[in-house]
Amino acid sequence: MSGRLYVIGTGPGNPSQMTPEAQAAAAQATEFFGYGPYVDRLSLQPGQVRHVSDNREELARAKAALERAAAGATVCVVSGGDPGVFAMAAAVCEAIDNGPDTWREIDLVVVPGITAMLAVAARIGAPLGHDFCAISLSDNLKPWNIIEKRLLLAADAGLVIALYNPISKARPWQLGSAFEILRTVLPSETPVIFGRAAGRPDEQIAVFSLGSAEASAADMATCVIIGSAETRVISRGTRPDLVYTPRFAAGKAT
Repeated sequence: MSGRLYVIGTGPGNPSQMTPEAQAAAAQATEFFGYGPYVDRLSLQPGQVRHVSDNREELARAKAALERAAAGATVCVVSGGDPGVFAMAAAVCEAIDNGPDTWREIDLVVVPGITAMLAVAARIGAPLGHDFCAISLSDNLKPWNIIEKRLLLAADAGLVIALYNPISKARPWQLGSAFEILRTVLPSETPVIFGRAAGRPDEQIAVFSLGSAEASAADMATCVIIGSAETRVISRGTRPDLVYTPRFAAGKAT
């Protein structure tokens, strides 16, 4: 008999941001597959087995987890953030789509979580208060020209843009290029939020204008949120500024 496979997210990193549903799923599982730092966020008990792998081995990890679930184990695949946002739920579904028929019989439970853009947005106000999108700047799984096109179309459509995977040692230039692309469409005063480790002790949140934003302010653990032409910054004296995008689009009566 097939077992069960949970796909969970640990949230942005603060233990309180992991949902009770995800915690309950982790308590039921006997085997855990994931990137080491994400699995480390869980308080595993004796008898719960870790299978950790590199962060770039998503499909191999998904297949290994499915094999164990097909053998009858109760398995948990662990992501950071939300498992369905640039994370392991898609890799598991891809493996099932291209795998043996027995994998389609596995009891699959994807547990929603809190993704980085939501945590960053909550720390700064409400930049996602109107229409928005999320784009990964990694060109490992899609060509850069598609990313360029999506950036231009999203900005032209008035969407706030959350950028995942903005920069890494292997990909040092994409974020700077993205800023240059967006400067051809958006006003230079458009707010840009750099949110790193939101909710954790090493949290860093900073706001710049698009005209002054530098890619060096980000690393792979940063989520970058770029406002629309309507996104506003509220100065509050001694308190941190708030950034929000009005609920009503320009030209719409309030």
